[in-house]
Amino acid sequence: MIADRKVRALRTFRWVLIGLVALALVIFAVDNRQIVTVSLWPLPVEITMGLYLIVLLILLAGFLLGELVAWMNGHRWRRQARLKAKRIEELERELAAQSPPKEAARELTRP
Repeated sequence: MIADRKVRALRTFRWVLIGLVALALVIFAVDNRQIVTVSLWPLPVEITMGLYLIVLLILLAGFLLGELVAWMNGHRWRRQARLKAKRIEELERELAAQSPPKEAARELTRP
């Protein structure tokens, strides 16, 4: 009962937080509608779009790059978990092969 209340409170808090972030992004986008031109210096490329869009795209690119780095750093842990899961399966098969069938075990325990 108490755990259910905590889960509901955390869920509500999460949605309120998401709503506040969304509101901040909308306010930012409305406030920064100026058109700017970005030139990528060594390349002959010029991009003209709203300032809010450029900033939000850069933030998105940074987030995705951070997620990629975190995913790559987790490779070692995922590999260890995979190897341990395989080892557990092997040990369970060995244990199942060594233990007598359930029917035979029941017959041995009958009075």
